[in-house]
Amino acid sequence: MIRGANASYQLAEKSGGTAYGGMAAIDAFVKKIGLPNRIDQALHLFKKHMPYHESDHVLNLAYNALCGGTSLQDIELRRNDEFFLDSIGAERIPDPTTAGDFCRRFEPYHINRLQDAIDEDRLEVWKQQDEPFFDQATIGMDVCYKGIWGYHPLVMTLAQTGEVLRLVNRSGNRPSQQGAASVADKAIALCKRAGFRKIVLRGDTAFTQTIHLDRWNKAGVKFLFGMKAYAGLVEIAENVALSAWKPLPRAPKYDPATKDRARPENVKEQIVFERGFDNKRLCREWVTEVQYSPTDCKETYRLVIVCKELEVTKQGRLFDDYKYFFYLTNEPTKEISTYEVVYGSNKRCDQENILSSLNQCRALHAPVDTLESNWLLAWTESLHVFNRWLSFALE
Repeated sequence: MIRGANASYQLAEKSGGTAYGGMAAIDAFVKKIGLPNRIDQALHLFKKHMPYHESDHVLNLAYNALCGGTSLQDIELRRNDEFFLDSIGAERIPDPTTAGDFCRRFEPYHINRLQDAIDEDRLEVWKQQDEPFFDQATIGMDVCYKGIWGYHPLVMTLAQTGEVLRLVNRSGNRPSQQGAASVADKAIALCKRAGFRKIVLRGDTAFTQTIHLDRWNKAGVKFLFGMKAYAGLVEIAENVALSAWKPLPRAPKYDPATKDRARPENVKEQIVFERGFDNKRLCREWVTEVQYSPTDCKETYRLVIVCKELEVTKQGRLFDDYKYFFYLTNEPTKEISTYEVVYGSNKRCDQENILSSLNQCRALHAPVDTLESNWLLAWTESLHVFNRWLSFALE
């Protein structure tokens, strides 16, 4: 059976290899859009460049994360990988100690300057998109609760691309909404400059800052926020006529191509029953909407109310309970239905997956000793800053 093949052998000069071959394409793209020059024009942290420029340090931090680095010490692996250095055209790169010193030079002003510089290039990349890309920009607000040490970062993302538009590092005792409005204003201004015809702000209950809603509405910005179930809102929901409530349909999480398999035994529910705990099970959902003017607002907006009917049992049926969820929007009914308000709010711009990606590259961890230094790392190590742009270019 072994008959031999028509094989031939050729001798070649010595060649090298690296596990991070894609960095050559990323670095070529970064140079093509002129990002290093913009960074050097925006940041002035060194009196002399001996030999590194500010852009060398910023890209060094970002490339370390893209190569799987989880700490500044991993930069040493890149420094000793001659083929990696060849792929980005570098004789050498800053060592971990020098990188740490660079991070400690930053104040909030410098980080904002860096983000502004990246936004300028972001606009140039967006210009390459097709016209439908600019139909709508959905800006999502969220915070990260896991994978961090002592900090409470605020993250602004663009739902259409998954890009991180703004990231602000804050101390761990700060409320979720602190500073969100000013950061949202910067993201709105950026999307307007890019030419998006519609801009939508979306966030959960922590970001419904009613003092800013009239201002955003007047500026033509749409919003969709969750509202906390305050006593006043619950009273409004309980006074809605029964005829105004409609069943809320939910699409199945997936549509299997095969027949449904037998569900496994619900062990958790059985334990709850045996131990005499209250067991709550969702029976059905109802939805309605009313006109509502928040305390700090002069304008009236749509308040969509979801009522979850819960069956409460404790070794036998006890009673039915009802829980209310509220959503506030200025989107007109002809553009987005009552159902779509609920579905749109539940999407939340896919922040969970974006934050998970940031945590995987340890962008939200704290390897340096100051808030501003870790803020810089959180921004530069965001994979989405570069890989989303690269995907645009390759398309």
